[in-house]
Amino acid sequence: MLLGLLFAIIAGSLVALQNIFNSKVNERAGSWATTTLVLGLGFLASLTFGLIFEGGQLFHLENMKTWFWFSGMIGVGVVVCLVHGIKRLGPTYAIAIALTSQLVFALLGDTLGWMDLNKVPFTTNQLIGVLVIVGGIVVFKFGGSGEGQKVGKLTALFAKGRKISELHQREN
Repeated sequence: MLLGLLFAIIAGSLVALQNIFNSKVNERAGSWATTTLVLGLGFLASLTFGLIFEGGQLFHLENMKTWFWFSGMIGVGVVVCLVHGIKRLGPTYAIAIALTSQLVFALLGDTLGWMDLNKVPFTTNQLIGVLVIVGGIVVFKFGGSGEGQKVGKLTALFAKGRKISELHQREN
């Protein structure tokens, strides 16, 4: 289990890092060139590592359903949508929403048994967990925007040796 946690943490870090790189490439190259570059280099890297580590067994793909072959096309949507999301929302907010969406769809997939997954019963704890994450994103994006300004003003006042009452006087 510990190894699984480690891999998940590394994967999350790499996804965030890749999306930041993708958004920077997109500033110069556009979304389709970025997608081509990202997925093309990803193909070359995975092919190279696959041949090194698995050799001839790399393309041993017996008993795989035909529609699984098209999963790479989903990657096009992932890259394009995240590049545009980061451009419009910023990396942290866009990735937080993308990861939450990923969690919700994974939960639906588990619960409904999509794509031959074993069905996992939906629990109240899972619902609460997703709601907490969504609530965290809402707080992250909208919470404290005015409070941060007040804290900054308070810090400036205290640095100048003034009192809190002076802040209220300035606001009125």
